[in-house]
Amino acid sequence: MTDAPAPGPRRRPGEQALAVLDLAAPDAHPADASPHTFPDGGTWRTEIPSVEGPEALAEVLKESARLDVPVHRISQGSGVWMLTDDEITDMVGACAERDIELCLFTGPRGTWDIGAATRTDSGGAGLRVRGHDALAGSVEDALRAAELGVKCLLVADEGVLWTLHRLRTQGVLPADTTLKVSALIGPVNPASYAVYERLGADSLNIPSDLALAHFTEIRRASHAPMDLYIEAPDDLGGYVRMYETAELIRRGAPLYLKFGLAKAPGIYPYGRHLRDLTLATARERVRRGRLVLDLLARHGADGGMSPLGSRLPGTLNRFPLP
Repeated sequence: MTDAPAPGPRRRPGEQALAVLDLAAPDAHPADASPHTFPDGGTWRTEIPSVEGPEALAEVLKESARLDVPVHRISQGSGVWMLTDDEITDMVGACAERDIELCLFTGPRGTWDIGAATRTDSGGAGLRVRGHDALAGSVEDALRAAELGVKCLLVADEGVLWTLHRLRTQGVLPADTTLKVSALIGPVNPASYAVYERLGADSLNIPSDLALAHFTEIRRASHAPMDLYIEAPDDLGGYVRMYETAELIRRGAPLYLKFGLAKAPGIYPYGRHLRDLTLATARERVRRGRLVLDLLARHGADGGMSPLGSRLPGTLNRFPLP
């Protein structure tokens, strides 16, 4: 991981007009900036989430070409077990042609399991896997996906993360497999962020409601890449932080910009009964990405993107293996 200052915006939104009224924002403090980058020297990459099958992927690829939206990673939320071998193979091939990383979710999760606690106000254990069988299912998903060429796995359980990391270090999973932590269990403080990194996370989706100061605090504890919904789905709060993107990069680098979609019905677990909605929302997520990139360009803050095809996180801190 290269230790170099992340570029900040050359112009803040409304800066000149507000200065006329003596309402200019205070200068950004240099100490707030992340000192880290991706190993390629970039400070940010892009991700299109909720791409639930080959048809949705084809729409994303077509729309990203039409709107000139660079894509580093495509992620799926329903899970490996919701795709056939042929569907996974099609997605792997299509992403390989464009040098895009494909990330598939692993296994059973608590919110779809028989436990009643996830339906209570407390939410119980949330997405975490329940029991040995669910853990085994997650491992089965990971192995199957890897055999079919998938190089990035999305997890929502600390035990699954640690297990897959150990399998990776032992060569059961390919050494270049990357492990991504879901937004639904994302850490919210520096200590927990550092723990996930040490358990094997290569990128961590933090909740979109963290304050700017929280990004700086996390960056003082860890340089593992962040994933962040610039626009969050409604079940993650529905936050829209487009105008903050440049400052989020400055504080959070290395950072994946995730182009989510608020005010859209949920599509997990995906099936053909949700086809029209899924294809329409896939296209709109790409358009949201174009809006974010346009904002960065208008503010002179569009520099620092990793080269297309970049996917590895660099050397990260890990717990010693037993």
